[in-house]
Amino acid sequence: MPSPYREIFTAPGAWRFSAAGLLSRMPLSMTGIGVVTMVSQLTGRYRLAGALSATMAVSVAVLGPQVSRLVDRHGQRRTLRPATLISAAALAGLLVCAQQRAPDWTLFVFAACVGSVPSVGAMVRARWAALHRDAPGLLHAAYSWESVVDEVCFIIGPIVSIGLSTSWFPEAGPLVAGVFLVGGVVWLSAQRATEPVPHPPGEHTGRSALRSTGLQVLVVTFVATGTIFGAIDVATVAFADGLGHKSSASLVLAVYALGSCLAGAAFGMVRMSGPVARRWLGGVIAMAVSMIPLQLAGNLPFLAAALFVAGLTVAPTMVSTMGLVEAHVPRSALTEGMTWTSTGLAVGVALGSSAAGWVVDAAGARAGYAVPGVAGAVAAVVAVLGHRRLSRPATVSWRKGREADGVPRNPHEPHEQHEQHEQPAHHGQYEQHEQHGSYGQHGQERPGPDGGEGQEGQEVPRPLA
Repeated sequence: MPSPYREIFTAPGAWRFSAAGLLSRMPLSMTGIGVVTMVSQLTGRYRLAGALSATMAVSVAVLGPQVSRLVDRHGQRRTLRPATLISAAALAGLLVCAQQRAPDWTLFVFAACVGSVPSVGAMVRARWAALHRDAPGLLHAAYSWESVVDEVCFIIGPIVSIGLSTSWFPEAGPLVAGVFLVGGVVWLSAQRATEPVPHPPGEHTGRSALRSTGLQVLVVTFVATGTIFGAIDVATVAFADGLGHKSSASLVLAVYALGSCLAGAAFGMVRMSGPVARRWLGGVIAMAVSMIPLQLAGNLPFLAAALFVAGLTVAPTMVSTMGLVEAHVPRSALTEGMTWTSTGLAVGVALGSSAAGWVVDAAGARAGYAVPGVAGAVAAVVAVLGHRRLSRPATVSWRKGREADGVPRNPHEPHEQHEQHEQPAHHGQYEQHEQHGSYGQHGQERPGPDGGEGQEGQEVPRPLA
């Protein structure tokens, strides 16, 4: 194993919570396609199958951030298990209603409740952030590792889910996904030693993490990125079907995920320098450019090669995004912030699938790749326009975990009183600011991270690189 990855797993418990996260995330790629396969086999109604899958995606987008917000307040163990049981019970109800040919409205009711499933990827990344918060290089490797895990799930999950539903019985795919979810979350939440400590009520502002303008840029960009993913899935299936090789679509899409997996593994081995916002901008632009060759695909080998190259841009961009989320939301809302990016992706996937399906029906399979091309251009434009917000240091109050996202404090607003742990001035005494790494004497101005002057008692900008 390469050195950075060997080092991150030397921490006690790291292997266990990462493995539990892998098991818990398998349903992310198994449930939707499993429900589509199940419903299409039982009823032959693809429109109903697609509508149920979209309902679950919207439900996850609405409920997921709220579950993560509860996690930030009350901890993973107290929140994950009840939320998972609700989601698993709703999935079981959906399977029973589908098998018993219940009215369609009952399927939609249970599908809408499946969205209480926790964002396990955000939970695992929050554990890495707590474990390696003072080691940016190790945290970069940890985020890269989790991107590899994500891609492994998306390579294996659909194959397992479709295989179970077609070779065993129609409900088998989503049923096994539910078992993976419950087992993985119970295993993860039982690992108390690596669970991030919930923040005291006084550190919560009562506002959503989405109030951060930096996070807003990331979420909007991820909506466009999710549109790319959803459209490529639909267009690729239609393209392979048009060539008479529909069964090969899963292999072509697996090549896309493989490119991202390899890029994520290599990205974690590189010691990065320079602002993370600049790397993120480059990744988004590269992703947009990689959509151009798809418009020229005329056969499956060319398409597979083009998708492999496009996949190389995915994981590095995702890793940089997680680093920016950590920089632009307060620590008391880190899990919620990470979940909002997943929500943006989920919304985008639903939009991309619908848009590509409409284009394919109207103009043919090759025209379907125009949707990810347009989505890539939109993502690039949003990234360029929002880059300044992401490059600006996120102003954080270390005392209460609040963030103004780079907006300077109102000069007429009175400074808060020092907390008890901030000691009064002594002769020549220095204080070290947590996570900032700079020293300054009381009564003297301290240099800011950009070399400018700062004053005692002001909020300290969190470095973004």
